[in-house]
Amino acid sequence: MNRRAPIIAGVIAALVALLAVFLLVLPKMGEVSTTQDELQTAEDQEVNLAAQLNALQDAQAAAPETEQEIAAIDAEIPPTADLPSLFRLLQGAADRSAVDFFSFTPGTPVPNAAGSFSTIASQVTVSGGYFAIDEFLFLLETLPRAAKVTTLAVTPAAAASTESTTTTSTSTLQLQITVEFYTTDLSAGPGSIPGPTQSTTGA
Repeated sequence: MNRRAPIIAGVIAALVALLAVFLLVLPKMGEVSTTQDELQTAEDQEVNLAAQLNALQDAQAAAPETEQEIAAIDAEIPPTADLPSLFRLLQGAADRSAVDFFSFTPGTPVPNAAGSFSTIASQVTVSGGYFAIDEFLFLLETLPRAAKVTTLAVTPAAAASTESTTTTSTSTLQLQITVEFYTTDLSAGPGSIPGPTQSTTGA
């Protein structure tokens, strides 16, 4: 019996050690592993937040330039058709180019298929010398309003002779163009009044 006592004590000690491993060591190892995962997640979040902060700082630094670009776009494609202002721009170009004759016939604003802006197809006619017409086209190209010429025709202007019915050509040229202007006003179009849509509640 005395010979078995050390063996039994050893077995009991081994069982206690195994229980200690299962009950104490393994849970602690699991907690360490979980903590390491949480630490890695926190580090990844810190990297992402730092990148977002840098992006926001860059955007803040570029804000003045961005505001200027937005203002320029608003001037080129205004929120309303503003035909009186458009007429004054074209009249100013005609005056500066010293053409002999100028006429402007705006079309009805038509919203595009995507519903993002409206197009104003207009007819412009000027007459004058070659250099005057060339200058008018240059000024039209550099207008504050965005413009796209879709058709263009230049013909010699004709003057009726006072001594006969024969029509004779002069050095004056006539320019007829179709120009598209734009507005972000989506309420513009057939049957509507150009201008932002306003609620009539309380009117």
